[in-house]
Amino acid sequence: MNEVVIEVDRAIATLKQDLPTLFKRDISYDIYRDDIFFQDPVNTFKGKFNYRIIFWTLRFHGQLFFTQLDFDVADVRQASENTLFVEWTVRGTLRVPWKARIFFNGNSTYKFDERGFIYEHIDRWDRKPSEILKQFFRRGNSDS
Repeated sequence: MNEVVIEVDRAIATLKQDLPTLFKRDISYDIYRDDIFFQDPVNTFKGKFNYRIIFWTLRFHGQLFFTQLDFDVADVRQASENTLFVEWTVRGTLRVPWKARIFFNGNSTYKFDERGFIYEHIDRWDRKPSEILKQFFRRGNSDS
């Protein structure tokens, strides 16, 4: 049991370090199982290879389409013995002449196996993907 606590503590520290910079540099994958399950409002898949691709895609599109893009972590906490809960905000400025701004809040739930490795990552957003997409067409000085 002590090894699991150490692994969960390491995962918490890794998430606190990785998440704020996920649009700028790659995350650490050694806290995840090879068969990790991921789901958000637009994606559902299984496997560490696909998990790596989703983070690569976030960085690539973030750098291509945004002049500024941030992932602000508000809270990382252990919700239960085998669950971590992270609250976050995505905010950025699109690389368009009208400098549209994107903003939405969300949370992530991470579940651990008996060895302390993450086997599930579920993201929830505070608005529908279509509502987020509408922000791309508003002027930067308008409300989000």
